[in-house]
Amino acid sequence: MNACFVGIDVSKATLDVGFCPDVLKPFQLKNDPEGFVQLIACLNEFEIGRVVLEATGGYEKAVFTALRMEGINVVRVNPKRPHDYAKSMGKLAKTDKIDALMLAKFAQQLDITSKVEPSPERDRLGELVKLRDQFVQHRDDDKRRLKQAICAEAITAYSHHIAYLNAQIKELGKSIESAMKALDCEKARRLRSVKGIGLITCAAFMAHLPELGTLTGREIAALAGLAPYNDDSGKKSGPRRIKGGRYRVRCAAYMSIWSMIRYAPEFKARYDDLIARGKRAKVAAVACMRVLLVRLNAMLRDGTEWIVQPHQAPAA
Repeated sequence: MNACFVGIDVSKATLDVGFCPDVLKPFQLKNDPEGFVQLIACLNEFEIGRVVLEATGGYEKAVFTALRMEGINVVRVNPKRPHDYAKSMGKLAKTDKIDALMLAKFAQQLDITSKVEPSPERDRLGELVKLRDQFVQHRDDDKRRLKQAICAEAITAYSHHIAYLNAQIKELGKSIESAMKALDCEKARRLRSVKGIGLITCAAFMAHLPELGTLTGREIAALAGLAPYNDDSGKKSGPRRIKGGRYRVRCAAYMSIWSMIRYAPEFKARYDDLIARGKRAKVAAVACMRVLLVRLNAMLRDGTEWIVQPHQAPAA
C-alpha cells in the first residue's frame, strides 16, 4: 500500500481532516480527547507518510501531542508556508475543508520528519516558562500603570497585584528549576555552568530548542533563526539577513548575550571587533548569539565542559 498524507486544519472546537491521495473524503472531528481517539483509529487503518498541521496559537498542541505519542509522523508548520503554497497553486478560495486538503497536498511535498521524541516533561517545562513570561509581562505593565495612577484605590490595587505577581514569579522559578532537572539534569547543569546563562535562558533552550546538542552548528543556528541568508540577484549583492526560526529561543539568547558581552572577555572582544568594523550594535549582538549557540551545541554534542576560548578577530 502506498503511503498517504494527511492535513489537519485545527480550530478551537474542531479538526478538519483531509487525505492525499483521497483515500477518504474530508471529515470533521471534535478537537478534544474523544476526537483524538477517533482520529488515531482512522489513521491506523492506513500507511501514513506524514501528517501536517499548522501552529494555531496553542489549539493544535493537544492533538499534536496525542499523535506523537502514538508514533505517528506529525509535523507542525508555520501557517505562512502552506498559505504561500496554496497561493502558488492558484488556490484562492478558503474553507476548513479546502485548507485540510491543501495541507494534505503540502504534506506530500514536504520533506521533513520531526527528530525530537515526545516528552511530557519538556511540555511541562515549556508551559511553565511561557506562564512565567506572561506573569513578568503583566507585572511590568502594572508597574507602568502604577506610575500614572493618581487614585488611591488604584494605587493600592496595582501595588497588591504587583506583589502577588512577584510571589508567583518566584514560585514559578522553583517549579522551572525542578522541571529542568526532571527533563535532563545533566544537560541543565552543563548549560547553567556557562557564565551568562541563567535559569530562565537555560529553561528556554531546553524547552524550545530540544535539538541543541544533536545537530550541526549550521542547522542549530538556522533552527533558532540566527543563520544569515543571502539576498543576491544579478549584480545586486544585498545585505545578509536572518529570517524565521524560533522566536522564544532567539529572545532568550538575545537577553543572555548582553550579559556575556558585558562579563565574558571573549564575547566582549568579539562584539567590540564587530563594532569597530562598522557593524551596528544589534548586528554584532546577533553574530555573538550565533557563536554562542554553535558552541553550546558543540559542548552538549561532544559531552564536554564549557571552555573559555581566546578571542580571534573575525576575518576581514
